[in-house]
Amino acid sequence: EVAGAASCADHARGSVHRHRMLARSRLPAALPLRRLLSTKAIPPPKLFDYATVTSHIHVSDAISAVEAAFGALARGKVDVPFPMHIGIDETASAGPGDCHIKGGYVSGESTWTVKLACVSFYKNVADGLPPGGGIFVVMNAKNGAPLAVIQENRFLTDVRTGAAGGISVKYLTKPTDKTVGFIGTGAIAKSMARATAAVRPGFTGFAYGADAEMAQSFCDEMRAELGCEFTAVGSAEELCASAKVVFTQTPGSATVLERSMLQPGSTVIASGSDQPTKQELPVDLLANCKYVCDLVGQVSKVGELRSALAAGAMTEADVYAELGQVVNGDKPGREGDEIIVCDLTGTGAQDAAIGQVAWEKLSKL
Repeated sequence: EVAGAASCADHARGSVHRHRMLARSRLPAALPLRRLLSTKAIPPPKLFDYATVTSHIHVSDAISAVEAAFGALARGKVDVPFPMHIGIDETASAGPGDCHIKGGYVSGESTWTVKLACVSFYKNVADGLPPGGGIFVVMNAKNGAPLAVIQENRFLTDVRTGAAGGISVKYLTKPTDKTVGFIGTGAIAKSMARATAAVRPGFTGFAYGADAEMAQSFCDEMRAELGCEFTAVGSAEELCASAKVVFTQTPGSATVLERSMLQPGSTVIASGSDQPTKQELPVDLLANCKYVCDLVGQVSKVGELRSALAAGAMTEADVYAELGQVVNGDKPGREGDEIIVCDLTGTGAQDAAIGQVAWEKLSKL
């Protein structure tokens, strides 16, 4: 979940920086003291709880906004810092867990967003709690005032991640590719399935996970919700033999499939790697595919590309395109029977987009 650090020159961050500096240069040399000492108060932000958020925001709401954000990101029209990570080590009074702080602003929009996503608090399970939480803070882009504090407990993160998956299906697969597999069957897999149904209705789904009971439950839930046929299978190899589109969303550091398992013309959409310790895909697959990612400067540090760079199997020049370049038509997506990998680490542009969507819907309640 990142976006351009200083190394991300390929995203024309410089143009955004120049615009910011120009705006500063237009400030009056001195503001009247009475304006600086204004007693007019900024209204407090609205608070939205988890139940309100989950009952009013859906992945289908986010796809067009996230797609536009990817396009803006590729044009250098999004300001996104490299994410902050806070590790909570395990002690008698805390952890273990992780907190990711991300955010961004899409030029021309009326809001910007900062997000705290807390994950891997696995000891919560013993207390009947989910393994993490989170909030979105949506800000007024005109006056810098906080508009909303949204308790979303990673729901909005999953929604905007799913939207990115749906956009990947739209641009990187053939319209006739209607067999879709899911390796890993948690919350993100459900969001990916919902987004896929929005852009490719009537697909046939397959699922594989380390927990067979959980995989079957995923299939039952998605079948009932989406009206698509879902089947749980016994291995990643069986899944890849059944599906032309393969989603991977697992949290570990062990690869989940092999290049030899994939059919010609397969598309692998990987979203599990968002830290330097994670890896879902083998290096030989990355080095022998059309590799697309959300943001080069981010995947080189925390995505699948990181492992290929470390092995000397790829350089950043081997990246075919960023997803936003495909969305904008600067690079073609699916062209034939090539293997395509799309590496989604999550960007602040997506957070800004879903923050805007959430504010527009929730503020009207």
